[in-house]
Amino acid sequence: MRAQAGAAPAARAAERSEAAGPTLESLATGDERLQRAIDRARRIGGKDIPLLIQGESGVGKELFARAFHNSSARADGPFVPLNCAAIPEHLIESELFGYVGGAFTGARREGAVGKVQQAHGGTLFLDEIGDMPLAMQTRLLRVLQERSVTPVGGMKAIPVDISLVCATHRVLRDAVANGEFREDLYYRVNGLTVTLPPLRERSDVGTLVDRLLRAEAQDSGREAISISAEVRRFFETYPWPGNIRQLHSVIRVSAALLEDDEDEIESVHLPEELFGPEPFVPTQHGGASPAPSEGVLPPSEPGVARSLDELELEAIAKVMQEVKGNVSAAARRLGVSRNTLYRKLGRMS
Repeated sequence: MRAQAGAAPAARAAERSEAAGPTLESLATGDERLQRAIDRARRIGGKDIPLLIQGESGVGKELFARAFHNSSARADGPFVPLNCAAIPEHLIESELFGYVGGAFTGARREGAVGKVQQAHGGTLFLDEIGDMPLAMQTRLLRVLQERSVTPVGGMKAIPVDISLVCATHRVLRDAVANGEFREDLYYRVNGLTVTLPPLRERSDVGTLVDRLLRAEAQDSGREAISISAEVRRFFETYPWPGNIRQLHSVIRVSAALLEDDEDEIESVHLPEELFGPEPFVPTQHGGASPAPSEGVLPPSEPGVARSLDELELEAIAKVMQEVKGNVSAAARRLGVSRNTLYRKLGRMS
């Protein structure tokens, strides 16, 4: 559904606020689960309670962390992000804690200030903390306990005042049980946990689409960009394995494919990847594996223009044939509820 007209001024106000830096208020787009996460995070702002953000890849964990920082008393201080999974293990110690000159081969003569020290007076955001090596977990725990950091090769501890926000796609309790994450560090970083819902479970996809369309129009110098009713229905039922990151990418690519005299995205403008027979969906380990889902449509025959609704019904018919008419099995394969599948089957009769 399109965002209600009465909500447009509020949405545009939120976008103006986000242009200067996202806030928790600007993230509110009507989804109940997201709103609960926002409300809980807002309550601990300025109370020196660590925030742990959980959710699948692409749901907007760093954006949420930035919004939390910008909504806190530390908004004028630095926001310092570090992706623990993106830095080689032999470099993460110097990146996080810094080093003194000559601490190791290749070190700069003047040394370097680490992320912890850079975040003094502001917020340190440790993304994918569940992938931090155990040895670094021990050092981080000491920093959090003592509120000071000693650079690699240094002898003097430097006091630091930071707000800590961490994020992970993993279930840290399981990592603790498997010996992959320190239990004492888990309780140190897990002051308040909020879980961001995957896009396929959110009720505000239409509002997000409208917001992204307005932003894309502004970035591309167009007066406005819209989408057809058919594409909107498809967006609201597609499972979005890449979550908001994928939605944003699809809208950017689709907008780029518009001709100069076009301002409405139709099915012909959508990236081909959306119609692959086996899209990638997240696994419990944060990777990806191919699996059929609702909204995954077979490619059309060359030269034959078919609507998204027709493609969707063809995909459902194919799955129903494969499971020999078992509605429960088909619903599981398609990633939808039985009631949803019954409604779609009703359109085929």
